[in-house]
Amino acid sequence: MFSVLWMIGALASFCLMAIGGRELSEHLDTFQILFYRSVIGLIMVVAVIASTRQTHLFTTQRLHLHTFRNLFHFGGQFGWFKGIALLPLAEVFALEFTVPLWTALIACTFLNESLTREKLISISLGLAGVLIIVQPGIAIINSASVIVLVAAICYAIAHSSTKALSNTEHPLTILFMMCLIQLPIGLLLSLHDFQQPHGVDWLWLGIVGFTALSAHYCLTKAMTYTEVTLVVTMDFLRLPLIAVVGVLLYGEKFEIALLVGALLMLIGNLLNIYGNQTRAADIPTTKK
Repeated sequence: MFSVLWMIGALASFCLMAIGGRELSEHLDTFQILFYRSVIGLIMVVAVIASTRQTHLFTTQRLHLHTFRNLFHFGGQFGWFKGIALLPLAEVFALEFTVPLWTALIACTFLNESLTREKLISISLGLAGVLIIVQPGIAIINSASVIVLVAAICYAIAHSSTKALSNTEHPLTILFMMCLIQLPIGLLLSLHDFQQPHGVDWLWLGIVGFTALSAHYCLTKAMTYTEVTLVVTMDFLRLPLIAVVGVLLYGEKFEIALLVGALLMLIGNLLNIYGNQTRAADIPTTKK
């Protein structure tokens, strides 16, 4: 029951963040949106750490890896918000589901993880899903779709770096360093066309800043109450949900190819997770 409630919070957060990004794209540059997102996120994370009086969470011994992670994470965010402004919301969410595919490829290539049968099937289904969604040879692959795919690759690199950081770093330290490093990057890149937010823009900026943190927090909490396979399956509901939002709020047309392609990605992800869990269960344990 608790896992369902946390997933509802995650789904609502992702959808609100997408709506906020679409609304802000009409008035603000993408870099400027990311700058304000970092400002709001930094204020919130600092407040949380200060309230716990764990000031050591403001420091790190792995600044180089934090910097590496956040350069790619910033690129992923830029591509995601750029896609939100240019593509139907459902297509952005569908292409975002390729992140596990790229993560598996990166882990096998650079982290020396084994390329199992389940991973090969997952990668194959993921690639098939991408081909169905972008429809090469049938529809011209526009630059916006490519931007979102590159963003997914950037997210995959960032996720792999987060995995390495999580061995020694507290989650709040990772969030603090994320906002601290990305804030000046967003500021510098937005100076060429800096626009002052007005009126309702501040509301949407606050929503984007809050939901960017709440979405991932809710996902993490959901995983503490149930198996990751259920979380991944429920997370897939983001696609039909955001499709409805796109139809109702922006008059977007929902393509059945998006659902078919994303379903293939979901099946591939679940097979990969199931394979990992099966191998973990087969590892013999020793009693002490």
